[in-house]
Amino acid sequence: MSRLPYDDQLTPLNTDSLIEERVRDLIGRANLRQLWLLFLDVNDMQLPLLIPIDGLPAHPEAGTVATVIDNVVELMADIGAVGLVLVWERYGAATLTAQDIAWAHELAEACTNARVRLRAMLLSHRSGVRWIAVDDYCA
Repeated sequence: MSRLPYDDQLTPLNTDSLIEERVRDLIGRANLRQLWLLFLDVNDMQLPLLIPIDGLPAHPEAGTVATVIDNVVELMADIGAVGLVLVWERYGAATLTAQDIAWAHELAEACTNARVRLRAMLLSHRSGVRWIAVDDYCA
């Protein structure tokens, strides 16, 4: 768990481009395979907590993903978060793989089932960051 240097004057992350810019600044290009959690308050301000989760299986398992999101829900309640930004980090091309799509689908479904406001999902890859649109994993 990482605490971010926090400034009350941060810009609310109320547009997709601001979210993508923040993820590019904080996480940037991929080094490892892990999932990052960024938390938003009621005003879409990022809370000063950035959590990487590593050691996840190569292929998502519904029970594992649901357990991760259930734990995230508890943490969100503790820190006053109402929104979540997920970043899947893996070293590779910017093109979404079948694994990326499967992870995005399972994460989105677990968030829906847990009634978590999933504000965005992005991919950190070897060249930078890209948005993962709903159409990318629901098609």
